[in-house]
Amino acid sequence: MERLELTDGVYRSPERGVSFLARLLPSLVGFWKIIGWVILFSRRSKRGQGNDENWSISCMGVIRSLESVGVKLEVHGLANVASFDGPCVFIANHMSTLETFCLPAIILPYKRLTFVVKKSLTEYPVFRHIMRATQAIAVTRENPRDDLKAVLEGGERRLKEGTSIVIFPQTTRSQQFNPEEFNTLGIKLARRAGVPVVPVALKTDAWGVGKLFLKDFGKIDPSRRVHFAFGEPMTVSGRGDEEHEAVVRFISSKLLEWRG
Repeated sequence: MERLELTDGVYRSPERGVSFLARLLPSLVGFWKIIGWVILFSRRSKRGQGNDENWSISCMGVIRSLESVGVKLEVHGLANVASFDGPCVFIANHMSTLETFCLPAIILPYKRLTFVVKKSLTEYPVFRHIMRATQAIAVTRENPRDDLKAVLEGGERRLKEGTSIVIFPQTTRSQQFNPEEFNTLGIKLARRAGVPVVPVALKTDAWGVGKLFLKDFGKIDPSRRVHFAFGEPMTVSGRGDEEHEAVVRFISSKLLEWRG
């Protein structure tokens, strides 16, 4: 499985030429390539080939597609992901569709994983095969009690099977991070399953949020650098209040740093 090539512990997109068409129409060229990788993995998943290797290949294809139109990525802290054995709960802010397509390529070489996703994704023609193959945990965001049960029970089962969980505790994707809207579901899951928490800060507004039926495919802006940072793993103790605050501090500080 291909890993991002690190220099001094950091991945930075290599310098590469960008075609005239990609400079002129980065969204059109980028999404043409990205959709191809998504459809490829969907077809493989439908045929029963939706394994981690093929998932990683397709998501790495998404990263290379973004880089081909001039988007630059930086990934810090992967040593924290590799520093311990076994699964964990990755708790991240949620800014765009980009992180759901890129995080598997970043994490899978180190740990198996799946996501907590909105239930509607499991019903889309292309994505439903992917969601089923990757054993995603679906929530409706309409009934908090049912969603809590689905995440805690489904998440604990997957964690005990050795699969890490990526969870975005925000209610919606947003370029602004509001700690008051950042719930403690990831902390509760990690405490219940007895696994570490790894905070993930990300800035992915190079992939905008679209309008109406195309919210997942907004404008691609290569002038905005993409950042991912993984914090140190934490063991949840007591109610997990301190760990929740530490996750919020990590994300807030990184976003402040990246925005200058």
